[in-house]
Amino acid sequence: MAEVLEAQERQADTGQPPFAYAGVGAIVAVCAVALFASTGRYGFFGDELYFLSAGRRLAWGYADQGPLVPAIARSMDLLAPGSLVAQRIPAVLVTLAAIVISAQIAREFGGSRTAQVLTATAYVTSPFLLVQGTQLATNTIDTALWVLISWLLIRWVRTRQDQLLFWAAVVTALDMQVKWLIPFFWIVVAVGALVFGPRELLRRKALWLGAAFVLVVSVPMLLWQASHGWPQLGMGTAISHEQDTIGGRYTWIPLAIAMAGLFGGVLLIAGIWGLLRSEALRPFRFLGLVPLLLTVIFVATNGRPYYAAGCYAAIMAAGAVWWTRDARRWRKFATIPLVALSAASVIWSLPWQSEADIDPVDSAAEAGLAIGLYGRFGWNELRDATADAYQELPGTERADAVLIADSYWQASALDVERARYGLPPVYSPNRGFGYFGTPPDAATSVLWIGGDEDELRKLFATVVPVGRSDARLGIPGVTRDVTIWRCDDPLRPWSQTWPGLLRLS
Repeated sequence: MAEVLEAQERQADTGQPPFAYAGVGAIVAVCAVALFASTGRYGFFGDELYFLSAGRRLAWGYADQGPLVPAIARSMDLLAPGSLVAQRIPAVLVTLAAIVISAQIAREFGGSRTAQVLTATAYVTSPFLLVQGTQLATNTIDTALWVLISWLLIRWVRTRQDQLLFWAAVVTALDMQVKWLIPFFWIVVAVGALVFGPRELLRRKALWLGAAFVLVVSVPMLLWQASHGWPQLGMGTAISHEQDTIGGRYTWIPLAIAMAGLFGGVLLIAGIWGLLRSEALRPFRFLGLVPLLLTVIFVATNGRPYYAAGCYAAIMAAGAVWWTRDARRWRKFATIPLVALSAASVIWSLPWQSEADIDPVDSAAEAGLAIGLYGRFGWNELRDATADAYQELPGTERADAVLIADSYWQASALDVERARYGLPPVYSPNRGFGYFGTPPDAATSVLWIGGDEDELRKLFATVVPVGRSDARLGIPGVTRDVTIWRCDDPLRPWSQTWPGLLRLS
């Protein structure tokens, strides 16, 4: 009997609704224009500079991420050295692919062309899902891979083709080289399958062989982490402290919903309801628990609100199916204003504004609320100020001097243009940059960018201000109101001091 039921579930694709090529294609085309028009705007984001620096030091692991994004950054830099547009092309492409796959998920749910178009619309009117495609970031790649994994899993539920579970494992192994969030997805999927089914998912050999494959592929990265004291786990504590500064657990749910956009947020709620209550979506009921359990996990661990964004596509697709199938009397009146308002918020979020029209911020906290914007300014001013201070050093001291930046963003900005500006080696105790190397014990003359004078005096016999970076649109403490210190005669050798200076926040 079980074999008969399984054969019935493995229906041919002819039983699926046709794909909305025209509607989804039009949406993707418009988004492609918008994203590619945005790729050359302003300057590199701080993390993009960090990926470039990390990519020039390719390794099996890093303190705060896997090796995939630095490898992508390095590849694009080799193809088009120094090109801002080239660096961002992978982010644009994976975002466009995620839009198409999200519509395919709606089709797997049995959604009509209208449901597929609404799913794609919800994706592109999300201020987070679309706008993250304007820059290379770990969350950009991670989100797109979650969408692909979701589609493979949902298609397996409909067809029971076990090769789909294998390919889901391959994509999971790839995603583990970006971030360590995807295991939480599989954990809550397993819980949902135990509660609502299909329980046979957990009995499939393909699933467990896939899990073994993911583990084997992750071994080099895990060995790197073990040899460096598992800094990736320490990032959780650092991020939790950062979250506390913006409300932490109390703002997590409102921010997570806001990131979906107005229309996307409505479809998220509709999707959870539809998955748990609609008979048409009954085979996929276990997915209704996914966003709820992820919320519990990430609120409990005080993670960032976008950590669960990878599941949005699947839940919004379910919401679009419910929206077009079970709420026909009123959805046509609500859809247009919801989409229009959501689209307006996304257009406002894209980097269209002239640099001259952007107002500077008064504090780092204020800049943090729009970090994606202000994190792209001030790097040339920082480099110019540092190069001037370095050239002022006497020739004999300049030959042996090094740069130490208080922030990994500062260090990355200086490092990627070090040759052009004629700068010495760059170090920083901050985040993953601290693991790139220790200043040599022979470095008795240091230019320290940023930092607190009182803290520096605990490390050096002499501390004197010799320069200043003050970019108009910079972030205070990073590229604006930044003092460059000349620090001489370290009180202890760097080989002894450096491990105690390393910090992930």
